[in-house]
Amino acid sequence: MSNGELTKLRLVAYSDPQFNTQVADGEFISLVNPEKYIFNYKIEQNEDQASGTSDLSPRFNKKLPEDLELDFLFDRTGVIVHYGNDPSDSADDKVFKDQGEGIIDDIEKFKKVILEYNGEEHKPNYVIISWGALLFKGSLTEMRMEFKLFKPDGTPIRAVAKAKFKGFIEDDLRVAKENNQSPDLTHLRTVKEGDTLPLMAHRVYGDSKYYLEVARVNQLTSFRRLDAGKQIFFPPIKKTS
Repeated sequence: MSNGELTKLRLVAYSDPQFNTQVADGEFISLVNPEKYIFNYKIEQNEDQASGTSDLSPRFNKKLPEDLELDFLFDRTGVIVHYGNDPSDSADDKVFKDQGEGIIDDIEKFKKVILEYNGEEHKPNYVIISWGALLFKGSLTEMRMEFKLFKPDGTPIRAVAKAKFKGFIEDDLRVAKENNQSPDLTHLRTVKEGDTLPLMAHRVYGDSKYYLEVARVNQLTSFRRLDAGKQIFFPPIKKTS
């Protein structure tokens, strides 16, 4: 439950897709919270036309990771006070004024977190973006920087970065979330009271004859008496006629 305290949008960079290793100095806290953020969702369809047909009937293939669109403000005009995430620490509160370089250093730090090339992964860093109900894992795919205000010598003192991120889900988590029922995918099923291996094989594969292969993979000796609560691994199969 919210306690009414001001919390800033936080972006943390990681070098690995499991989000275990945080990048050194790889944290960015927004100057001001965004007015909005946008999620884009896309469904991939298979539009291959079946042989011998004249009609095209798109079929669901998979749900692609969501995209996030988010704006970040940079300002050194002196009109914005930056408040820290901890309201008891007044040292975090400061007026953002120009120190001679405008917003150049701020932008470079921001770019280091989200745009810096990760040599091991051959792509930008993985990032976690969090703010309120928003918790997003992904990586940057596109960014446009709009410079809006300048000093007389042309040094920028206000800009908005319009960033797009591609959502990322670990492979094992993706399988669990999609809960795909296709028989060519791996499944883990929990035995319910009254279940038999042929019955469970029929539910997963649409044919009970594959229960022998399931028994072999799970090293089962009893096909018809299964303990309720036991988990059975159903491997990918190639269906035979």
